[in-house]
Amino acid sequence: MEKPKKIKLYVGLFYFIFISIFLYYFFSKFSLNEIKSFTSYDFIKDNRDYFFNLKNSNLFILLIFFLVFTILWVFPFLGFGSPIALIGGFIFGKWIGTIVVVLGLSIGATFLYLFGNYFLKDLIREKFLNKYKNLEIKFKKSEFIYLLVYRFCGGIPWQLSCLLPTIFNVRIINFFFATLIGIIPQIFLTVSIGNGLEKIIEQNLEAPKILDLLSSSEIYIPLIIFGCLIIISIFLRRLFYKK
Repeated sequence: MEKPKKIKLYVGLFYFIFISIFLYYFFSKFSLNEIKSFTSYDFIKDNRDYFFNLKNSNLFILLIFFLVFTILWVFPFLGFGSPIALIGGFIFGKWIGTIVVVLGLSIGATFLYLFGNYFLKDLIREKFLNKYKNLEIKFKKSEFIYLLVYRFCGGIPWQLSCLLPTIFNVRIINFFFATLIGIIPQIFLTVSIGNGLEKIIEQNLEAPKILDLLSSSEIYIPLIIFGCLIIISIFLRRLFYKK
């Protein structure tokens, strides 16, 4: 076996073992009932005070911790953006939350792209090149612009959207900055919803009803804008992916 193939095999095996050990450790420490309690209203409200006291006493450390967690959430744990954006908005508010979430997701996505480019490139080309052959021509014309539109349009699962550009051999710096800029609108809106949820929880001792949530301007305005963004992205996606 050639040396590069051996390295890929060993690193891939290490990655698989690492994820398996983490999942085993996590589920051995927490039962399903305990995991379910993490999403309860009382748990969220109680820990809201903890995080806000921590933010007020040491914002910088909390930002660094959350940034590192967001990077790891994308790679190696293959999480997607919405949950982390909601949490970021809940803890840090709209503006700081957007900055730290966008930066963390962009760095994590770049690491995932590098991993895929080195270990999964042949497999991805075999599975998806024919389907996205028309995009290969577009990316060759103007790599950064089309990558930026690709990121803005979305419509592809987050993990796959980080790996597909390996087909087109895009430069790392273009991938990073196109991701950084392209995901800002959708992340800002999701973070705004998380920030709105924080304010509603602050004002309610008991879990609010769905109608109460939807009637709050902190929630329905971002949702309306998000819906408009989806319509725009669908229109752009049809133009972008058409042959």
